[in-house]
Amino acid sequence: MTDAVSFRRMTAADLETVLKIEYAAFSHPWTRGIFQDALNSYDCWLMFEGGQQVGHGVINVIIDEAHLLNITVKPESQGRGLGLRLLEHLMRRAMELKAGVCFLEVRASNQSAYRLYERYGFNEVGRRRDYYPAVGGREDALVMACTLID
Repeated sequence: MTDAVSFRRMTAADLETVLKIEYAAFSHPWTRGIFQDALNSYDCWLMFEGGQQVGHGVINVIIDEAHLLNITVKPESQGRGLGLRLLEHLMRRAMELKAGVCFLEVRASNQSAYRLYERYGFNEVGRRRDYYPAVGGREDALVMACTLID
């Protein structure tokens, strides 16, 4: 992994590339409308490696709680620690916005994401039955939480 990773806020002008990455990474990606709504309401970020956009993330902070809503690394860039770098950036943003805890949902089948969150310090705290759309039906979400410490 290279250290030439940088971040900047997402804008509406970025949505074409964001959607290409989102649709390549997920079987049930966020839509343009969801991202447009997120831009108006949440903290939305892009990650670049050597000038190329390789990921994005969205967090929401209300009072002292953060909720990680989306974290995506383009498939061909996965497996090199970029997901952890993006997660670390988003958690720093949550702390800057005075969050003391962060929650997230992850597909029960997404073990690589689950391990990433565990590595950062998230713990499983619950399950939401049939939370996600899935091929042939619905899939449970595992709810995870992490205390944020400066």
